[in-house]
Amino acid sequence: MAMKLRLARAGSKKRPFYRIVAADSRMPRDGRYLEKVGIYNPLLPKDSEDRVRMDMERVQYWLDQGALPTDRVSRFLEASGVIAKKERANLKKAVPGKKAQERAEEKAAKSAAAAEAPADE
Repeated sequence: MAMKLRLARAGSKKRPFYRIVAADSRMPRDGRYLEKVGIYNPLLPKDSEDRVRMDMERVQYWLDQGALPTDRVSRFLEASGVIAKKERANLKKAVPGKKAQERAEEKAAKSAAAAEAPADE
């Protein structure tokens, strides 16, 4: 069975609250899980101790059984020192697309040309 340590959403609309669970990877996000191993409350301040709470013994048990943490859960585990930090690819999501870059270049060239024209007179 392919096991995952992942988040299962709870809480009401616009008030998220997550359980950190050990679940079969084929089950839906909020569906059946085998064990609740912690909680994550993103509404609390980042320096709050209650923002992320995990039962480290059970987390270690599931990791030893071969459960793979999702990206978000692995970040929690890295912060707590359970697993080693891994290098992540910077996907450069903030970089504009090709057409937007071309438009910016054209606009810069046009403004540079406009700045030079009055100087020639």
